[in-house]
Amino acid sequence: MIDPITLEVIWSRLISVVDEQAAALIHSSFTTVVREAGDLSAGVFDRDGNMIAQSVTGTPGHINTMANCVRKYVAPNYPIDSLEPGDTLITNDPWEASGHLFDLTIVSPVFYRGRGVAWFANTCHAVDIGGATMGGDARSLYEEGLAIPLMKLFKAGEANRELFDIIRANVRVPDQVIGDIYAQEVGNQVGARKLIEMLDEYGLPDIEAVSALILDRTETAVRNAVRALPDGSYRNTITIDGFDAPLTIACAITVDGDGLTVDYAGSSPQVDRGINVVLNYTHAYTTYTLMAVLAPGIPNNEGAFRPIDVQAPLGSILNCRRPAPVSARHLIGHFVSQPLLTALAEVVPEQVIANGSAGLWNTMMDGMDETGEEFAYIFFSAGGMGAAHNRDGLSATAFPSGIMGVPVEAIETAAPLLMHRRELRPDSGGPGRFRGGLGQVMELEIITGAPANHSCMYDRTGNPALGLLGGQAGAAGQVRLSDGGRPHPKSHYLLEPGQRVILELPGGGGFGPACERAPERVLQDLREGYISLEAAARDYGVAIDPATMTIDEAATLALRKERES
Repeated sequence: MIDPITLEVIWSRLISVVDEQAAALIHSSFTTVVREAGDLSAGVFDRDGNMIAQSVTGTPGHINTMANCVRKYVAPNYPIDSLEPGDTLITNDPWEASGHLFDLTIVSPVFYRGRGVAWFANTCHAVDIGGATMGGDARSLYEEGLAIPLMKLFKAGEANRELFDIIRANVRVPDQVIGDIYAQEVGNQVGARKLIEMLDEYGLPDIEAVSALILDRTETAVRNAVRALPDGSYRNTITIDGFDAPLTIACAITVDGDGLTVDYAGSSPQVDRGINVVLNYTHAYTTYTLMAVLAPGIPNNEGAFRPIDVQAPLGSILNCRRPAPVSARHLIGHFVSQPLLTALAEVVPEQVIANGSAGLWNTMMDGMDETGEEFAYIFFSAGGMGAAHNRDGLSATAFPSGIMGVPVEAIETAAPLLMHRRELRPDSGGPGRFRGGLGQVMELEIITGAPANHSCMYDRTGNPALGLLGGQAGAAGQVRLSDGGRPHPKSHYLLEPGQRVILELPGGGGFGPACERAPERVLQDLREGYISLEAAARDYGVAIDPATMTIDEAATLALRKERES
């Protein structure tokens, strides 16, 4: 038996262990994808592969997919007792792991007193995996890069040299890719050491009893949160850009007692471009969104998934069949959060936010640098988040992915790119009682003297983020060139020397009617440069004297009365 106080102490210790695991990985990493953007996950699992705790960094697309991967794929195929100390496993199977080949999942067993007692796992985005580079152009998985079935990366502490040679021969920047793989192994080994220290300190033979208690309590807490919702079915459908034609994501959330089912029947069929989503990735962003709305203070682990069932028709855009191309699956998968939030607004409007930019804007460049060496580089950017019932949306902040923006200095150091401009995009946040978050503007140039292949992964250029409960939509995004060209937002083209690409990221939707926004807040937005003088009058009905930067109360009253009529 473990008393509640001891359990709380052990739980806190487990969190510190996985945080040290993640820190070791980050500090050992060779790439800004991991070091700066935090595109990784780290977690500890019991013998059966149940995720107990995760680090505070990472994305749902890595953490929640990794949880299913270890329990459903790794543990059954390589039972912990069939392994030995120093073994480590690896895979990037999109259907079993995180949805595309760029994410490498590395899993290491932990042995204590001659017996397997736990697993540590992490998933990181590799800066390159070969193939046609990351993007939506591929017509098949086989064009998208190197596929690694579940296999041993290390055996009894010795590297699988043949596998490392195959990886090195297939990627454009092998030192960075191999360096990050070693960093992932380092993270797992640090976690294992710290866990063994904890077992010694508390006199525990393993973590099975601890795992059972934590997972059961988490499950109970989530079921209580679900039970607080009225039984019934809540539906919403959104339209997103797609590749060449708009696509539909339809969802029905059915609450029945302490259980909840999300069914994506009615969503578009899979397409012949690399934006399809595997069910594991759909499950990841569904469970994360629901937890953020219903149980934000409850730990995210295997117990949290038990009350939630996620379904999508096989062959649909959210449950594609192998070998569908999936490289840019985030351009669809991140958007499952949007109809979920809007559907739940029917019953818990104070617990949701309006639609936001949702899909990360991923920018990948590859080509030859000034020395004639091949380079490949990717960085992630975010538009605005949707507003809530009591606050404005966050600007240039990723939701639901959680990725951090990479600083300009890091981008320019890691790749032959020059960022001429990076700033918030005025008037891009959707008007409302609470304003949507702003997108950002970036202006990039390649400085090698040679063309570079720019793979665009951008959405919401045709379908902006809608407002909620009377709020207005945010601005749609744009991709344009300095010479007037308009690249396809999900394809690739050659960025020529001297040419600049301007990325205008979308804004988030507003919450509540814009005419209910306090005029003083509108004035402050104008002073901060978030909105223009014209938008203050047009969108909010607030007249501001540009000479004195004060509110003309009489003119404002007239404008708002005119709107009401």
